[in-house]
Parts: sequence; structure tokens; C-alpha cells
Amino acid sequence: MIEFKAVSKQYPTGQLALYNVNLSMQQGEMAFLTGHSGAGKSTLLKLIALLDSPSDGIVTIAGQNTQSINKRKIPAFRRNIGVIFQDHHLLKDRNVFDNIALPLKIEGMRPHDIKRRVRAALDKVDLLKKEKEYPQMLSAGEKQRVGIARAVVNKPSIILADEPTGNLDPDLALDIMHTFKQFNEYGSTVLIASHDHALIKDMKKRIIVLRKVKR
Repeated sequence: MIEFKAVSKQYPTGQLALYNVNLSMQQGEMAFLTGHSGAGKSTLLKLIALLDSPSDGIVTIAGQNTQSINKRKIPAFRRNIGVIFQDHHLLKDRNVFDNIALPLKIEGMRPHDIKRRVRAALDKVDLLKKEKEYPQMLSAGEKQRVGIARAVVNKPSIILADEPTGNLDPDLALDIMHTFKQFNEYGSTVLIASHDHALIKDMKKRIIVLRKVKR
């Protein structure tokens, strides 16, 4: 499902974010990505999400070399990948329903299908009663759940999360992690970058450790 072969990433500034990374994740697997600050966790997730490209090596997603995907086909390919960031970037002038519906509207989906998809996503994160509220009316945990719902509304086969519990208290963080576990049980491949070692250990899933490149 996800494979890195001798992957390195160096930015134009000269910063070497990843060096010679080899990694394989099976379809339907859930794993945690950890390592010190600057080890390249966010960069690795961006390479999977096609938000960046490797300097060297091969990144393969669902059997396709990401470097060989036509640029015009990248948006369609990305629909199979849901990404959750620590900062969920919710639109303050739109309610919960419209924030989640946005990617479906961009895709051109019919209003009836949008309503069905959005409400299904809201139900999975236990926020159906909040669909008409605005981001500023929500708690930190609820905002994170809206971000998760927006990422999964397209029913992606891959879910990536970059420090999704960094701003949450321990109980909320555990709750959010169990939400990801549920999506994994539904069949999605889930990779979560996190520095919360105690929480990761409690989840009893595979742990992938990145080490900072020494120059």
C-alpha cells in the first residue's frame, strides 16, 4: 500500500529532511510515526500525500510510483488520501456542515449525495448535533473531530495525521486516537505522526521511529 525505497528529501535551502528511508505499510495497517523534532515526520507524510516529492528514491502508493503520476491526475489521486493536521484550518465563516462539505463541493458532487456523506462523517465522529454550529463555538476536541470528518468524508483508503492530539488534554487525546482506530477497523490504512510516547504505547500498534539526519 505504502512503500519508500531509499527515499531522501533535501530542500533548496540545503536542509536534508530525510535520508535513505526504507518503509513499507500494508493495506489496512495502522501505525505510528515518531522521532525527535526535525526528524522528518511531517516531510514523510507530505510525500505520501503528494504535497511534496522526494529528491531521491521511490515512493509507491497503492502500486503507483508517485513520481510517474501525471500532474493533472494528482488531485484525483489525492481523494484517496485524507490528511489531518494539528492546525485544522477550519473556515470561521462557515458552519461545521459546510466546512466538511467543502471538498465534496469542489469535486462537484450532487447536493443530495453531499448531505448523505457529510452526515455519515459527522456520525462517525459523534458530532451530528453540531452541524449548524460555527468553529468558534466548538471546543478544541470538537474542532479536531471536524478536521477528521472533513478528511474522511471522501472515504479515503489512506488516512494521515500530523500531531493530531498535540493541543489536547490526555483524555481527549486518547478519545481522538480511538476514533482513528475505528477508521482503521473500517478498512483504512492509518499513519499518525506523534511525539506522545505514552499514548502511542497504549494503542499497541506498530511504531516507526525516524532519526534526525546528522550532517
